[in-house]
Amino acid sequence: MTGSDSTDRIALAWARERPDTPVASIGVITRLWRVGKLLGDERVRTLTALDIDRATLDLLSTLRREGPPYRLAPRDLARRSLISAGAITQRVAKAEAEGLVLVRRTESGRRTISAELTAEGHALVERSVDDLLRHEESLIDHLDPAQREQLTELLRELLAGLHDKLGIADEDGTERDD
Repeated sequence: MTGSDSTDRIALAWARERPDTPVASIGVITRLWRVGKLLGDERVRTLTALDIDRATLDLLSTLRREGPPYRLAPRDLARRSLISAGAITQRVAKAEAEGLVLVRRTESGRRTISAELTAEGHALVERSVDDLLRHEESLIDHLDPAQREQLTELLRELLAGLHDKLGIADEDGTERDD
């Protein structure tokens, strides 16, 4: 166990100043916020160096994870990316203009039926994901495998509990396996 940190000092200060206020959540939630901020900022720096933005990587990764033919309808893309239909339309249009996806439209050309990775999009996502995940692996390599597994399980339980308490379905809309 390591010594105290600034998060512990925040909790202690609140406990001292407001003895009747529950402060135990500070140790978890404040640390998660700080970890999220650090990792989010580092991801932006890494993606900038890879010359790809988060929205494009998210779109291409979602298509890539689908498997051949790497194609999805806009509603499925939006649901899996946790964004609105309008936002996915913008992402797809940008990726299409960059030659990263091929868009299939209705005969009238007014509605998108599907978006599919092009060879260029496939190559970009392959390269970007490999580089990004190798870098992110290095950010947690100070944890041994057992610690990583324990943290993974605790975070899984925390996330599932939050989904239950807040009445929000899991990202893919499926129920949790218990």
